[in-house]
Amino acid sequence: MSGIAGIISSYESDINIPVLKRMSSALSHRGVDGGGIWINPKKTLGLAHRRLATIDLSFNAAQPMHYKDRYSIVHDGEIYNYIEIKQDLQKTGYVFRNNSDTEVILAAYDFYKERCVHHFDGKFAFAIWDEVEQCLFAARDRFGEKPFYYYKDKTRFIFGSEMKAIWSAGIEKTVDHKMLINYLSLGDVQNPSDKSQTFYNKINALPPSHYITLHKNVMEIEPYWIIDKNIQIQISAKAATEKLEYLLSNAIKKRMRGDVSIGIGFDDEFDASTLLFFAKSVSKKTFTFYGTSNSNQYSEQKQKFEKLVKQFDVEQHFLLQDDYKIVVDFKNLFYYQEEPFSFESYLQFNLYKEASKKNTKVVLDNCGTQQLFAGDIKYAKWHLQEIFRKNKFKKYISEKKKLKENGVDIKWGLNDIFSTYLPPHVAMAEEKRQYNKIVHHSFLTKQILSIVSGREWDGIHKPIITKLNDVLYFDMMEMGLEEELRFSDRMAMLNNIELRHPFLQSELATFLFSLPSEMKISNGFSKYILRTLMHNYIPEDLIWIKQPQLQNETSNPNKNSNIMDDFAFECKKCLVNNQILKASILDKKQTKYHHNDNKEFDWRYMNAAQLLSNI
Repeated sequence: MSGIAGIISSYESDINIPVLKRMSSALSHRGVDGGGIWINPKKTLGLAHRRLATIDLSFNAAQPMHYKDRYSIVHDGEIYNYIEIKQDLQKTGYVFRNNSDTEVILAAYDFYKERCVHHFDGKFAFAIWDEVEQCLFAARDRFGEKPFYYYKDKTRFIFGSEMKAIWSAGIEKTVDHKMLINYLSLGDVQNPSDKSQTFYNKINALPPSHYITLHKNVMEIEPYWIIDKNIQIQISAKAATEKLEYLLSNAIKKRMRGDVSIGIGFDDEFDASTLLFFAKSVSKKTFTFYGTSNSNQYSEQKQKFEKLVKQFDVEQHFLLQDDYKIVVDFKNLFYYQEEPFSFESYLQFNLYKEASKKNTKVVLDNCGTQQLFAGDIKYAKWHLQEIFRKNKFKKYISEKKKLKENGVDIKWGLNDIFSTYLPPHVAMAEEKRQYNKIVHHSFLTKQILSIVSGREWDGIHKPIITKLNDVLYFDMMEMGLEEELRFSDRMAMLNNIELRHPFLQSELATFLFSLPSEMKISNGFSKYILRTLMHNYIPEDLIWIKQPQLQNETSNPNKNSNIMDDFAFECKKCLVNNQILKASILDKKQTKYHHNDNKEFDWRYMNAAQLLSNI
């Protein structure tokens, strides 16, 4: 876990120590265990690195790291299968000077060139400079666990783990108003049609599972991995469960590697118990469990997690979260997030803060389980539609009844039948609905809409859904998962915590997407194959849990709620003053919804105002 940055330029004057120091300083929170700066002999490249050490804590593993008097690298992340790759390379004659995974990346690039990324199981964002060819190779992991941003003009290529490193190099900071409008009206923090787009003009993100080659200022970006959501294998339930156990156990085992203490942080007792079971099965390390909740759910969740703690004999830290204290932290958190973030990521911030106080450096979490196992209650509707579309009406009735018995009551009418048989029309209608939300938004000013005239459709995309896998793929690979990973990465780095996501493993994800839908949702339960696997390992009351419906109206009359309301009002005034919102927004009484609800606008106004204030 680290912060990386660099500059490549045709002009020697652009490559200098003061600029690289500013870039490194901007990323200091991402690495408290040291930093390094390096300029190549020809002064065409400068690299900066901040280090949070978890594998090979010695000085020999410091970066920028050099190899064969030819390659230099800055790397953020971890290659979990570096030991296996290292052994394969040693058989071909490669010699290593340290025990880090970063040196393995360099050797693998020397041997495989661009194809090296196909061999890596991990989370990573790295840049390798080839001094002989005077070219750069940079890559980002498959799911987007680690960030990589860049700016390019006619003479320069500047990159960094966070955009603040690029701004520190003198690049102008201006807001992309189309992204801002889409966020205010739709709540989108990404453009699903162009995952490289950010909230700032001329600064792009390297999409997950892509790499960059840069030679003589000619840049090429290529994808190197994709999940085929249309492949479905024929496999028995027993064989599928056995393979899932093998893949999950292997993924967790590799993610236990390192020389530091490990914690587990969750808000889902089933996912937590699953990871605790496998983690304790493959390692004798001491685990600390971290949980957080707001006052509405605190007593109930704490009671459930106490069962989990007794079952696995782990140390527990469970935090009562006061939602409204975020007002105190909001500006600081936005500085580190740089773009709009979710309310839930504030809960993560406090969890990681607590973990850091207890000297925990690595935290495992359950990111990806909702998409891989269809864990969210919203996926039940798409599962029923897939069954209905196949004309399996008896099965549809049976499954709908079981879902209702388990707390998931799916409303079904003529519109749903229409949606089932005419998915392309539904996708078009949804896109048109989003377009109307933008151009007919009640409070967006004519001035702001005129700025993006002709670009109203930019960033509007809805998938054609004919089966459950279609919506799972959209949420995992096109829009949803990557933003979750950005939120959590920033909150973890701010607290000097390294996050590891055991479920985000390419072979595991490919296998789960190849399974039929009824192995993900069945008998009224989501994550069915995972629950089936864990049935013999953990208590039933941690497995077969009814999933509560999301409450729209907030039921927490917190005594400090007026603080949150006052802050939101000030943010709306800021947007009015900047001619983003009409002044009439200040007279509208905002109905309070759950922070996840798409009707909750105050949270968007808070983020948007801070976005403008940071310019």
